[in-house]
Amino acid sequence: MRILLISAYEASSHKAWANTLMNGLDQHEWHYLSLPARHFAWRIRGNAMSFAFDPQFKPQIEQEYDLVIATSMTDCVGLKAFCPNLQSIPWLLYFHENQFAYPASDKQQGLVEMQMVTLYSALAADQCVFNSAFNKDSFFGGARALLKKLPDYVSPDWLNDTETNAQVLAVPLDMPTSIESLVETSLAPEEKGDEKLPERIKLVWSARWEFDKGPDRLLAMLEELERRKLDYEIAILGEQFRSIPKEFDQIQAKFAHRITQFGFAPSRADYLGFLASSDIVLSTALHEFQGLAVLEAVALGCVPVLPDRQVYPELFGNHLNEKLYLYHSDLKDIQSEAERAVDLILRVVRDDVKAPGVSHYQAENLLKKYDELIDQHGCQNDYV
Repeated sequence: MRILLISAYEASSHKAWANTLMNGLDQHEWHYLSLPARHFAWRIRGNAMSFAFDPQFKPQIEQEYDLVIATSMTDCVGLKAFCPNLQSIPWLLYFHENQFAYPASDKQQGLVEMQMVTLYSALAADQCVFNSAFNKDSFFGGARALLKKLPDYVSPDWLNDTETNAQVLAVPLDMPTSIESLVETSLAPEEKGDEKLPERIKLVWSARWEFDKGPDRLLAMLEELERRKLDYEIAILGEQFRSIPKEFDQIQAKFAHRITQFGFAPSRADYLGFLASSDIVLSTALHEFQGLAVLEAVALGCVPVLPDRQVYPELFGNHLNEKLYLYHSDLKDIQSEAERAVDLILRVVRDDVKAPGVSHYQAENLLKKYDELIDQHGCQNDYV
């Protein structure tokens, strides 16, 4: 089957998802188009023009395909209008995130227009696929709320069929099948082997360096750890952009003696090594639809310590034991939230809590479901 895979805003996690599909389902003929993860407002509004008319993309996008799989940043309506060959084949729209659950920012402009582009695309696609139930529910809830605000000739019921047909299918974890060799290359021998957590707790925080990942909350958490006189070290990883919240400068200045890595890991192997050598993975996110970095850390043995908001209750909540892994979320009181987070860190250490299993997110399990979805929708044309 000939598949056009479009990533209109190629963040690192989106790229990893695309590569996992193409490598894991190589019986299909993949054609991949992507745009860099920058100029967000322009990218979400202008990607159809870029793909349809730029000489870099035009020859490839005008070929014949059996199926289009596009990320939700893609302007499906615009691309269908500009490219007649894409109008009569099925479209799957994959949601890594949605603009309806994004936390408000003083710097944010044009949010409603971004929401409308995604809403148009969802209505134009043959099926919407979400990486989590939280993502799906927050998208349709937010979209209906927006439609109710519009003045006339509109109905929230327009989304009923789209929601009924929507599926939840997580981003597959493409992880090493065994962590032993990874740990051996990233740690001195004496640092592993004891089943109990070491006296010095090894923490890792890995997220985009943007305000919606809660850097102010990470700062408060580290300050609370110091007040409690807990012996710890932390690797602060994650993707950085041109504008970095000021809290990261404060963290680097105040906690240099605790930090083992500050910034993007030099390589994928180094990144996995930091995760494998850590005891606890932290999150302070205000905006999280799957928590891929957290899942990767848990797959490598880290115990998650996460706020009970966003997607985290779905991942590590009632179906396991939410008291083991989730601390109380307090959006209004950062200090109170930091105290609850440190309480949980201390409980994890004291009770020797183990990481939960996440094997159901591994690529070998999820790729079968992706292939079933592709077979269900692909039209399998015969090309001359």
